[in-house]
Amino acid sequence: MEFDQNGFTPDNIFDGGDLDCGSGLILLIRQHMQQTPVGGTLEMRSREPSVATDLPPWCRMAGHEYLGQAEGDGFSRYFIMRGGSVTNEKEALEKDKEDAQNYQWRLRARAKGHLTSAIYCRNFSFDTGQSASFEKKDHNPCAIEYLLAALAGSLSTGFATECAKANLEIDDIELSLSCTLHNILAHMGLEDGDPSLQTIDLKCFASTFADEDKIRQAWQRTVDRSPISATLQKAVSLHLKLVIV
Repeated sequence: MEFDQNGFTPDNIFDGGDLDCGSGLILLIRQHMQQTPVGGTLEMRSREPSVATDLPPWCRMAGHEYLGQAEGDGFSRYFIMRGGSVTNEKEALEKDKEDAQNYQWRLRARAKGHLTSAIYCRNFSFDTGQSASFEKKDHNPCAIEYLLAALAGSLSTGFATECAKANLEIDDIELSLSCTLHNILAHMGLEDGDPSLQTIDLKCFASTFADEDKIRQAWQRTVDRSPISATLQKAVSLHLKLVIV
């Protein structure tokens, strides 16, 4: 439903970046609804196409009125009239926060033989190889590569989202990583020692003409908010560098 924005000023505006409704966007909408008076209008900006389908039914279930959308400069503008009482909205927000805090990620692993295990999580299944491998080619990534991929994916996806939320145009984001262990021979059982990760060096290359200070601020927010990088920084010498090209 197209919204006639001529002569209209919303009570509150926020940018949801490229988050979808299952990735924390609903929590942000509820939070910004707290700053919107009952009967007032919240404008939510988004670059995620699925929001157009998911937002109207959520509004109906939450007791708000979905007014429609309009196209912005590279994003869609969604307009929601706040309904219900302040107490109900506050209780719903606290319930969503509690549910998020208590959420547990679960997966199963099953050894398949031939240095391979099958991993099952949510609607995904994939094979992983041995803990560490020196082979030039292998049938499956090793466990260390999956760990590094989790770090790289967390930061590249998170960085793109942070830039979108800050309305910063990024042409391309690419990360490169390298990793060393304290003693790979200890992992192999050839001698005693520490088999843990020693260092991870990561460079993020961002192609953009946007303001450099704002880009670096978005990168730092990404690093600070990443569960993977926050965890690894407690145990590994983690070197992260942003290069703007």
